[in-house]
Amino acid sequence: MSTLVIRPNVSKGIINRNIYGHFSEHLGRCVYQGMFVGKDSPIPNENGMRTDVVDALRKIQVPVLRWPGGCFADEYHWRDGVGTQETRKRMVNTHWGGVVEDNSFGTHEFMELCRQIGCEPYVNGNVGSGTIREMSEWVEYLNSDGDSTIVRERRANGRRDPYGVKYWGVGNENWGCGGNMRPEYYADLFRQFQTYCRDYGENKLTRIACGPSADDYNWTDVLMKQAGRFMNALTLHYYTVVGSWENKGWATEADEATYNLTLAKASFMDELIVKHRAIMDQYDPDRRIGLIVDEWGCWHNVERGTVPGFLYQQNTMRDAVVAALTLNIFNRHCDRVVMANLAQTVNVLQSVLLTDGADMLLTPTYHVFDLYKAHQDATEAACDVSSGVLSNGLRRISASASVKDGVLTATAANLSMTEREEIRISIVGFDGIEGFTAKSATGRVITGGINAHNTFEDKNAVEPKELTVSINNDNTLSVTMPPCSVAALTING
Repeated sequence: MSTLVIRPNVSKGIINRNIYGHFSEHLGRCVYQGMFVGKDSPIPNENGMRTDVVDALRKIQVPVLRWPGGCFADEYHWRDGVGTQETRKRMVNTHWGGVVEDNSFGTHEFMELCRQIGCEPYVNGNVGSGTIREMSEWVEYLNSDGDSTIVRERRANGRRDPYGVKYWGVGNENWGCGGNMRPEYYADLFRQFQTYCRDYGENKLTRIACGPSADDYNWTDVLMKQAGRFMNALTLHYYTVVGSWENKGWATEADEATYNLTLAKASFMDELIVKHRAIMDQYDPDRRIGLIVDEWGCWHNVERGTVPGFLYQQNTMRDAVVAALTLNIFNRHCDRVVMANLAQTVNVLQSVLLTDGADMLLTPTYHVFDLYKAHQDATEAACDVSSGVLSNGLRRISASASVKDGVLTATAANLSMTEREEIRISIVGFDGIEGFTAKSATGRVITGGINAHNTFEDKNAVEPKELTVSINNDNTLSVTMPPCSVAALTING
């Protein structure tokens, strides 16, 4: 038996809704066919945006969407994607598949997509192959209300009022595909570029610096030391990869050893955050600068018979457990982690949706975000876990908790591949009152074998089901989680 002791009066603060953000790159079928089909498509759409995809993303309350990359961001020139469709520049996407990019989805289309979803746009600017003037004018184009040539151009393209975009990434992976830079060089470029990303009106930009890849702690140290006072946030990228980059294994063919290794690698996210935030604390003890994990998730081999550069992979219960484990980590670090963006939203890597022509399905990872959405903007509650240990050294249960509007939400994953787990939950202190009494509790769970997944022939193989939560005479709660499962409990007192 495992135990959870939840202490709502012990908190690290608010769980920023943006921790539940997503990432959309011009890569494979994420944007084109995944989100955008054009106004003339027979697939139901509003202004070119797929209605089914938008509705699904609204349901999980996507708070923020990052665009246009990724590696693509540092070869993207925004002027190629504004104006009439006939005048937009065609280019070859040299990063992803060598396909022609016709720029039919550009700045205005992205803003329309965010409007329909109801989320904040996060724009990643081009430092690797772009200019300071180019990024400065993009900020002005989107945010200014002045009578400048740039603003007149926006108005001529159909948008009178400024969009007020708050989140701006200054380059992406500049240690790699964004220019193969040294941290000292990028720190100087960041200082220079961000200077010309102006605030307009009441809109104050969140200037986001390109942070490290995984455990490159030197990059974080140099950036914080040389450019910390100019940034509002620093990024971190980490993918869960099993095997080599050349052979990462198949999404739907994991065995027990692969599954346990996957979870161990996913749990490394906690160590990364602990060590990077320790460096940030040296230079920013007041935690003014947020940590943004704007690329994370499982990276497997592309599905057989698909274009290698499109990074299309299936999504299983193994991925769902990784998502739950990772989101629990983010929740517990909400005093420094202010945003995270799963890679990527549709048809690419650990996506929440897959499409096939006019058809669409929800992945197990989608259901995790649905189960966890109550954490958005809730107050984190300390959640102490006591459970057995798996062969990979991880505790069998991963959990986090929060309170919002007097309702306590606890989310948990049973990491065991084969064994169910009985969990007893105690709640110590609630709104200043010791001896909280639970009046009602409900639960939902997704479960299945580690390779269980949804297909276009069986879209509901993995879907949420009711989970019984019992309230005991001693005012504890009991729940039994199936093996390889993710659950959310809603507790009213």
